[in-house]
Amino acid sequence: MQTLIEKIKAMATAPSCCAGLKAAVQTYLDALDTAQEKSAAQNLIVEIEEDITPIDGLVSFAHSERAKEIFGVEGAKKFAAHADELKASGAKYCDCGACAPAVEVLSNKEILLG
Repeated sequence: MQTLIEKIKAMATAPSCCAGLKAAVQTYLDALDTAQEKSAAQNLIVEIEEDITPIDGLVSFAHSERAKEIFGVEGAKKFAAHADELKASGAKYCDCGACAPAVEVLSNKEILLG
């Protein structure tokens, strides 16, 4: 369980983590060892499922004009190549600092919900 909590904290501290997920993480962490823990865990899982970026969404974004605006032309090319590689390797989700631990949390959600 401690390893899973560390993954949850890592997810929330990643620069790519959205505000809604950060809030759900904090609510969950605040609820640990209380009567609200299971409810907070359920809400956290729902938020992760809403926020995690599927690989096709990552590839689409990486090849977009918006990616060029954010990362510059060369940065976007590298990002797009990485996203394409990731998809070719069979990945189902983004591997950023928020999504990678989110995948692990979702894979072990029964521990949180138990």
